[in-house]
Amino acid sequence: MFPLLGNGIFLAEGNIHAQQRKALAPGFSISSIKALSPIFWRKALLLSRLWQFELKKEDVQSKSIEILDWLSRATLDIIGEAGFGADFDSLHHPDTPIRQAYQRFFIFDNWSRLFHGLHSQTRLARFLPMKANYELMASRRRVLNLASEIICDKQSKRLSQTLSREKNIIALIVRDNSTSNGKLSGNMTFDTMRDQVMTFLGAGHDTTAAGIGWTLHLLSKYPSTQDKLRREIQEYMPFLFSPDNREDESWLSKIDEDRLPYLNNVCRESLRYIPPVPFTLQHSTAGDQLCGYRVPAGTEVTICSNTINRVPEYWGTRADEFDPDRWDHLPETHTASAYMTFLHGPRGCIGKKFAETEMKTLLCCLLSVYIFEIDDSVDDPEKWKMWKITLRPRDGITLKGHASGVSAFRMAYTSLRFLSRELEALVLNFYRFPLPLANLL
Repeated sequence: MFPLLGNGIFLAEGNIHAQQRKALAPGFSISSIKALSPIFWRKALLLSRLWQFELKKEDVQSKSIEILDWLSRATLDIIGEAGFGADFDSLHHPDTPIRQAYQRFFIFDNWSRLFHGLHSQTRLARFLPMKANYELMASRRRVLNLASEIICDKQSKRLSQTLSREKNIIALIVRDNSTSNGKLSGNMTFDTMRDQVMTFLGAGHDTTAAGIGWTLHLLSKYPSTQDKLRREIQEYMPFLFSPDNREDESWLSKIDEDRLPYLNNVCRESLRYIPPVPFTLQHSTAGDQLCGYRVPAGTEVTICSNTINRVPEYWGTRADEFDPDRWDHLPETHTASAYMTFLHGPRGCIGKKFAETEMKTLLCCLLSVYIFEIDDSVDDPEKWKMWKITLRPRDGITLKGHASGVSAFRMAYTSLRFLSRELEALVLNFYRFPLPLANLL
């Protein structure tokens, strides 16, 4: 993983990890993510438009779509703009160099799998005279050069006092960790910041794309769950179902994805059932006892998120089933630490809120326009799970996408309910007394 991810927060250990996390935390605060939310919506709306264009181009109402490649391009564009203020535009241009650099890494033919297996066992594998090695190093140089350019750009803008105008994660971090002359201070050196950019680029876009892809696959597999979620989205965000109002920014500025409880359940359940990162490796810094066994210092410990996420003791007898409703009635034996998709404590994913907001935004946008179904002409992706940084199917995720239609009556009804809630909130703000207008509809 190191060649493309760099030695950023994802791979750093001990005090170095703690220092990096402290320096990066402001960029991933809830307020920072909320400020970036319009970028998520713009890219999600663009993705849905491009899919609509594909349908119109072939003059059809439904089409089989390999969604994982599209989602990966969308999340790459989101992390580019929201993370670094860079416009990769891989949705319009899939052959853009940075996109190609990552695309080469996710080839799952037999030689690539053998190559990846060797790399996971020994670093000496990088010296083998193999084409895959040359391509990996070429991809690394491309990502490394881009990351260096981004940091140099932020430093020069810091020096010219123009960095304060930028609203992206890396600009905020550079502002907080550099002197007035543009030089990085403290523990955040140029190399450290460059490695953070590499980490955010690699792990930050592909994990979310995989999570959304698996979620849409599961929603296609369980159509009643998909219908229930679509109804909730339509009730809370009726403007997304109207071609005339869908991209009106006055509506988008009022969106709060966290107000949809079933959407929250679906996302958590999908990430529990198929975590994009199924396991992680850590080294024990001190000796310990685990279930009666002595674990010496320096032991490599594998934390299997996909196993812990399905332990019946914490999740009940139906732990191996996809059931978003379980989150409303978790067993008494459940503990928050049993949900290991984002890990916990000092090693917990710093980008959790970023990923959750991005995931909810893309799901709302796509489900408001398309109905997804399983494509029986391709193998079940759950049978061909492959791991390279993230858990993805060997052949991607292909689903049938149908352009959805919404009745005028239903649209009017949900619009009135939405407006009544907004009016009620406004009245409560100024007069501080309840006005349950939504109950009248």
